[in-house]
Amino acid sequence: MKVRRVVTGHDERGKAVVASDDEVDGFQPTLSPGSEFHTLWGGDEAPRFPDDGSMPPPSTWFPPVGGFRFGMFTVPPSDGAATAGPPDDLEGAMAEFEANLPGLPGYMEPDAPGMHTTDTIDFEIVLDGEVWLELDDGVEVHLRPGDTVVQNGTRHAWRNHGTEPCRLAVFLIGAHHDKVTRSA
Repeated sequence: MKVRRVVTGHDERGKAVVASDDEVDGFQPTLSPGSEFHTLWGGDEAPRFPDDGSMPPPSTWFPPVGGFRFGMFTVPPSDGAATAGPPDDLEGAMAEFEANLPGLPGYMEPDAPGMHTTDTIDFEIVLDGEVWLELDDGVEVHLRPGDTVVQNGTRHAWRNHGTEPCRLAVFLIGAHHDKVTRSA
């Protein structure tokens, strides 16, 4: 899915202008059929204005302290993912995942698929579909369109027990976390 992104900035006189108006392609990882990630904006430090409206290149999917990310992601129904099985070229699929979502695989728990803990505060809103937020000990919270989550660096996974894909918008802020060591 393409997502339209309109970005404002400032011209040489400091006047507000549309710096860009384009479509952003999503990344659909081979490792997770039906998933899709859109990186819409971000930076590794607080922005400075006036600016030209260009996005500074983020170094990793999750931002460092002082950094931020804005994006969308889609969680496919779990029945489709469960029957898909591993890709034929697992090593290539892992490399593709790391290249497109740098650093994200390092946060995932190999013994608990989907579970991860990040050193970020995440603000999510469900746009379409339904999703279940799983926390420690299997506790799940059912979320529907319009529901929001403020994720405070907790261990979690996104599960879709429904029949349709679930799309969420997310804003991530890098934070200090005593129990998470950044691998990058």
